[in-house]
Amino acid sequence: MVHQDDSFIREVNEELRSDQMRLVWKRFGRILIGAAVLVVLGTIGKVGYDYWRDSEASAAGDKFLAALTLARDGKKDEALAALTDLEKDGFGSYPVLARMRSASLLAETDAQGAVNAFTVIAKDTSVPQALRDAARLRAAYLLVDTGTYDQVSAEAEQLATPQSAMRHSAREVLGLSAFKHEDYARAKEWFDAILADSETPRNVANRAQMLLDLISASGKLSS
Repeated sequence: MVHQDDSFIREVNEELRSDQMRLVWKRFGRILIGAAVLVVLGTIGKVGYDYWRDSEASAAGDKFLAALTLARDGKKDEALAALTDLEKDGFGSYPVLARMRSASLLAETDAQGAVNAFTVIAKDTSVPQALRDAARLRAAYLLVDTGTYDQVSAEAEQLATPQSAMRHSAREVLGLSAFKHEDYARAKEWFDAILADSETPRNVANRAQMLLDLISASGKLSS
């Protein structure tokens, strides 16, 4: 563990020694998921930018940026209305990007509705495969809090293969779901896979190591 995490780990270890893993999840689970979701959003942003760059510049671009500004300014209803218009009448790549952003905004108040929206995108064969995979992974992260491990696995496990560009985040969301459901052996397998992959981003590897340390400190598994 890095030096700045020492006080955090000491506090967590005290709780784990008291066999209160569930309390650890309640205290830190949302923080871990939030950090992990940033990785997925970064992937969506990169794919979305490449898709946008290849499209002809048009009024739809200005409308999309305006919708993002509305969302950033907290004007959610206006942003959703603008994005809905783009979904119907947008040019080039903008309808699917609007669908992705609408689903992300929906997640703030209706997690299951957002899962459903991302799942629809993931199954839409007219959407580029990279964006379909990103939508599938986003649904999986939302399901960590609301669904079973099997539901998360149904979305993410197919993206956890060595050939997948999204394998790092897919392995992480599977490990988080297993951890939350106290399946520590399975969680350890996914976090070990993250650390064993030399191409794993450092932030993902650091979170995996932290959770492995929590599992080890809990005494739930033998060394």
